[in-house]
Amino acid sequence: MAGTEKLKLREVLEEIDMSRAAFYRLRARGKAPKLIKLPNGQIRCRRRDLDAWWAEHEIAA
Repeated sequence: MAGTEKLKLREVLEEIDMSRAAFYRLRARGKAPKLIKLPNGQIRCRRRDLDAWWAEHEIAA
């Protein structure tokens, strides 16, 4: 189903071309895509949440 795909943090970082440290600074300011912490401690991001984040940060050219 569209939007239910869950991306690993590494995949999110590759897509947005950002280092882990920069991402966590962004997250500390409340500006990062919404993340999910799984019971095993791993972090995921729903595709729909990342797409919404992209849409929110688009700049009209």
